[in-house]
Amino acid sequence: MDYARFVQGLVKQRDAWPSQGVSLVLLVLDGLGDVRHPRFGYKTPLEVAQTPNLNDLAPRSALGRVMPVDYAVTPGSGPAHLGLFGYDPRDIEIGRGVLEALGLDMDVEGGDICVRANFCTMKGNVVVDRRAGRPEDKVSAEKVKLLQKAIPQIQDVKVTLKAGKSHRFAAVFHGPGLAEGVADTDPHEDGKPLHEPKATRPEAQKSARIIAEFQKRANEALAAHAPLNAILVRGVAEQPRLPGMEERYRLRSAAIATYPMYRGLAKLAGMKVLVTGESVDDEFATYSKTRGQYDFHFIHVKGTDMAGEDGNFDQKVTVIEEVDKALPGLLAQKPDVLAITGDHSTPCCMKLHSWHPVPLLLHSDRCEAGGQLRFTEETCARGTLGTFLSMYLMPMMLANAELIDKFGA
Repeated sequence: MDYARFVQGLVKQRDAWPSQGVSLVLLVLDGLGDVRHPRFGYKTPLEVAQTPNLNDLAPRSALGRVMPVDYAVTPGSGPAHLGLFGYDPRDIEIGRGVLEALGLDMDVEGGDICVRANFCTMKGNVVVDRRAGRPEDKVSAEKVKLLQKAIPQIQDVKVTLKAGKSHRFAAVFHGPGLAEGVADTDPHEDGKPLHEPKATRPEAQKSARIIAEFQKRANEALAAHAPLNAILVRGVAEQPRLPGMEERYRLRSAAIATYPMYRGLAKLAGMKVLVTGESVDDEFATYSKTRGQYDFHFIHVKGTDMAGEDGNFDQKVTVIEEVDKALPGLLAQKPDVLAITGDHSTPCCMKLHSWHPVPLLLHSDRCEAGGQLRFTEETCARGTLGTFLSMYLMPMMLANAELIDKFGA
């Protein structure tokens, strides 16, 4: 029996839960982890940030580190979050396209393929800026309308587009004979040429041709609109079926996230996606309003990852400090179990996701507090929880809420 099914069998029936209910909160600062580097004085953003509220919480919490997928493996955001939700990401493949489409509330039917696309800046065939300078949402939305008008259909395949955040948008392709299994056109680094959308399995030959035509026509339509003068295609995917949080853990679960991809991930995991504002204060206020309606809240903060990918050390510090400043609003609701971590590390010196372990703070009345004075990479490396795979965090949160039965006589 695999670990997930084993734990599922130990979760208490709801009639054995505390009469007042429970509130578990998973606060994810995307890309939180970092490494010491000479360019930044051998300190990490967590070490530099002024975090009085986290400093107060740390000694009363258990600290440790999580590995998103496995040792030495650099994860994408999808697998990294699935691990935090208690799935083994090594057994599940979900392309970013379907997550983006679901997060934008697009209609996705069986047999459709979904794509996550970026506006970018190109010179010749070389991608000089994969994010086109991170345009404002309204600027990208205008270009999406332009593309939708220019490319409503390709052969017998209907094309539906929807704007996301900044440079991102999603596409859903609906028609016969489509299948996932198409390589990204995104080179994943600036200064590299655009890739061809090659089929990675025989069933995806038609999909590859459709994506290639979509890429070509989109770039032609955008040619005169620099810096948004081309697109990149990534994460071609079909919609999978996953057992949800209530099926696995009996948790009525909700997600509070501003970016479509993370709302899409939450939907796949069976969470109710809540309407919220753009700021961390807004997100925490949404938790406060809905605390008693759900047993588990996933709260996502994107800014730390964006700063890491831009190599902007000071901005990463600023986002961490903003979360710390807002933290009393969340703590005032007294969640029974609070986990604060990241989905992966995004070191500023690398400007990319990395394989490094991610700091974790776990707080409850029975968490085995370790007395560490701060929440940093260094103190987490010394923490009582040690280092473990992310997929063990959800069961650990359930155990801290006393929702897992004893195993055996």
